[in-house]
Amino acid sequence: MARRGFGVAAGLDPEVARPLAARCAELGYDSMWSNDHPGAKGLATLAEFSAAAPAIELGVAVIALDRTPPEQIAADVEELGIDRSKLWLGVGAGFSKKPLTRMREALPELRELLPDVKLVLAAMGPKMCALAGGSYDGAFFNWMTPDFAAGARQKVEAGATEADRETPPIFGYVRNAVGPDAAERLAKEESFYRDLHKGYRDHFDRLAEPEGTVGVAAPSAEEAQRQLGAYEALDTIVVRGLASAKVESMTTLAAAAAP
Repeated sequence: MARRGFGVAAGLDPEVARPLAARCAELGYDSMWSNDHPGAKGLATLAEFSAAAPAIELGVAVIALDRTPPEQIAADVEELGIDRSKLWLGVGAGFSKKPLTRMREALPELRELLPDVKLVLAAMGPKMCALAGGSYDGAFFNWMTPDFAAGARQKVEAGATEADRETPPIFGYVRNAVGPDAAERLAKEESFYRDLHKGYRDHFDRLAEPEGTVGVAAPSAEEAQRQLGAYEALDTIVVRGLASAKVESMTTLAAAAAP
């Protein structure tokens, strides 16, 4: 059975982030995750999670290296006092012109600057999946159906086999909305990403799924659990909560999707 983490957008109010992390730890989540975007640093959100739930693992997915270079990431980890042994650091190419080359060449520098941190590669296409399997400490999927994730996992496993190593852990965001407006919440979130940049446009073209269907939109906790259970290809399902950024809304959703 896959482990579960809970994920949010970076910049969540500390008055929400701290009780949410504490509640997720009580519910049995293994890890707390944040994305990273120009308006807020995911690592800062992780620091809030850690303050309320110091034993839980932390993950950021993902920091784009075209926006935040490795030396700045290392400085942020140090300044925020994040426990490196608990950190899964997800990195991606962002808008780099040669994304595969950028992520291959960045790995030695990341390992030198962050020797105690587990490095996870954002992987959507087959070549990036193979690179994650062959070189990184984990792969991170995003916006995938269960079947597509299973195919992507095979690419990660093939990369690991070619490099003569064990397949690293595979994580993935699964957007999750529960309640009468669940379908609308998922569709709104998905529409933003479908045209964000060429990488996402190409990815959604490969998925060939109707708009507003990639993730979990369920009327009840029972149905949410059933849909989450289909993501057998992930070692850790990171439930990306689509709810109002308030304590009650977030913790209610976390409970509905809890392991």
